[in-house]
Amino acid sequence: MKTYWSFRKNSMERNHSFQYHPKAFHVFGPRHISSPGWRELISSSWKNESYKRAVMACFVQSAYLLELDRQENRYGVETALAPQWWTPFKYKLVEPLVDERDGSIFAAILEWDQAAALADFIPVRPTGAPKVVLAIRGTLLKNPTIRRDVEDDLRYLAWESLRGSFRFERLLSALKSIIFNQQGSKNVSITGHSLGAGFALEVYKTLAAEGTYVEAHLFNPPSVSLAMSYRILSGKAGFVWKRFKSMLPSNSEYQSKSIAEGAAESTESRITSELKQMLPMPHLYVNTSDYICCYYNYSDGVQNSSFNIGNKEREVKPGGNALTGVKLFVVSKAKQRFLEAHRLKQWWSDDLELQMALNNSMLISRKLNSLYTIQPPKQTQG
Repeated sequence: MKTYWSFRKNSMERNHSFQYHPKAFHVFGPRHISSPGWRELISSSWKNESYKRAVMACFVQSAYLLELDRQENRYGVETALAPQWWTPFKYKLVEPLVDERDGSIFAAILEWDQAAALADFIPVRPTGAPKVVLAIRGTLLKNPTIRRDVEDDLRYLAWESLRGSFRFERLLSALKSIIFNQQGSKNVSITGHSLGAGFALEVYKTLAAEGTYVEAHLFNPPSVSLAMSYRILSGKAGFVWKRFKSMLPSNSEYQSKSIAEGAAESTESRITSELKQMLPMPHLYVNTSDYICCYYNYSDGVQNSSFNIGNKEREVKPGGNALTGVKLFVVSKAKQRFLEAHRLKQWWSDDLELQMALNNSMLISRKLNSLYTIQPPKQTQG
């Protein structure tokens, strides 16, 4: 029979293991951001893009840990690791999204915890803090979920799309339900890492095509596919041909446009630019040493530019990418190993150095430009 002291000893050992687990928040998590307090009423930390990026990365980490907690039978506040990654920021778990085929958790719906906020004298949600966040994890190479994760990885590799996946339909349905219940998309954010970022981008595009825009933070979104590799080769050939053609003499009537055409294009460009500024732009975070996402920084041949913003990112005017309403952030460190360049931890790291790339990315333009382009009115038969 177990005595009280043996039970207490086992409990203390579990707590010690829990406190010093390598994925515990205070061990593995960010060191430079603090839990919000009453000062949020004066100046919200959520207005700082660096703070928001780090917190969103923590929410994605919680989605990873929800599945790992499930696999390793860690339940309750005494042993579960996932809650450590949302409670410091005054959020709570509303619903884990479960893949019914294998029982794995692949995403989490988090909501602002008003009760916890009031306990720290925060009567209202800080400016910039989303009311609801949908966080999506990436691939876990562990037996309980590896089959379904890799299945979706291969789906993207083959078709450069995640539509048709069970998880895509589940995520889209969940986000639409959230938007409907919250009476709008203004206070809703979606975030993900790796494969999860791919799902988040696919859901974002689907909603945007329907006229609904949410805030999106995408860490190491996948860009590698068989189709992409082909397009890069054909893009290089096309750029060379355009340069060659520009050196050939041409008829003046093809070089100039009519005043009406020029005015129409100028008006459309102005309206499209204004449209981008009004809508929430997806934030893409890539590392050029990560071959899974590096093609998002691949230029289409037009001269590009970027500026250092360091860990304390400067405020920038809306506009992001020159062709689309996208903010593309690139790690500016020296070349890294793939596993280091792909890890989620870098996005809440103290020494993170970023550049905001203002370039004409071929992949971004193809994926998102149509969402911010005014479609010409359909011709009707009289």
